[in-house]
Amino acid sequence: MGPEDQIRVVTPDDRTAGPPTPGMDRQQALASEAMWAGFVRTESGMMSGWHHHGEYESVIYVLTGSLTMEFGPSGARVVEAHPGDFICVPKGAVHRESNPSAQPADLIVVRAGHGESTFNVAGPE
Repeated sequence: MGPEDQIRVVTPDDRTAGPPTPGMDRQQALASEAMWAGFVRTESGMMSGWHHHGEYESVIYVLTGSLTMEFGPSGARVVEAHPGDFICVPKGAVHRESNPSAQPADLIVVRAGHGESTFNVAGPE
């Protein structure tokens, strides 16, 4: 068993800055050639910039706050998630997130795929 096969714990102090998107604080816990995992915070009333995650599928678990996600043509489709909810975001889906709640939205995010994990864009088609 090599060092890459060891089980490890990543504490909040071990997390590093994740790929930036305006309006979001992404903290990277783990990253490999095929996976990215981390913690994301969107403050109350904030809205992120438009972005997508390239060749990564993403699963988001809402810990606190509320998450509204806009996507689709002209950003016209909307889903909302609350504590305990999961959101699945397919590869390449352009979206932006907002937090309409009175408290920060804390999220756990796990992505599976390859390549760069975040692309900031002007908006959806």
